[in-house]
Amino acid sequence: MVQRIPRPAARILLIDQDDRLLMFRFTPEDGRPPFWCTPGGAVDPGESYEEAARRELYEETGIVADPGSEILQRTADFLTIEGVEVTADERYFLVRTEAREIDAAGHTELEQRVMQHWRWVAPHELPALGEQYFPEDLIDILAEVTA
Repeated sequence: MVQRIPRPAARILLIDQDDRLLMFRFTPEDGRPPFWCTPGGAVDPGESYEEAARRELYEETGIVADPGSEILQRTADFLTIEGVEVTADERYFLVRTEAREIDAAGHTELEQRVMQHWRWVAPHELPALGEQYFPEDLIDILAEVTA
């Protein structure tokens, strides 16, 4: 049996004026296939989910915005980009932005290596990415939270 580490995480559904979602492409260094994911990451010790969402949004995109209230909570088991088996308690936040450009200056050294590409994607375009994206039911989630 795999020993999983608990990982609280804040995820951001960042939507632009054209109702497109920002997605980052991850290229794992261990040979796993590339995949796409929304901005966000682990909650630091002593940090709330909202604080983590605000911090992650700024670090990964350069955008300063209030993430508002949590819109969705889910649990997911996965292998992190660092190779750690986790059970993630993910809290999602919906942020609308007028920004078109992303500032990656706040990316960590690891993120600079494995998150070199991003793009704004309309929900119906997600399958056309041609690679796995997470969460796998993202199209349904977006339809529900943006209705």
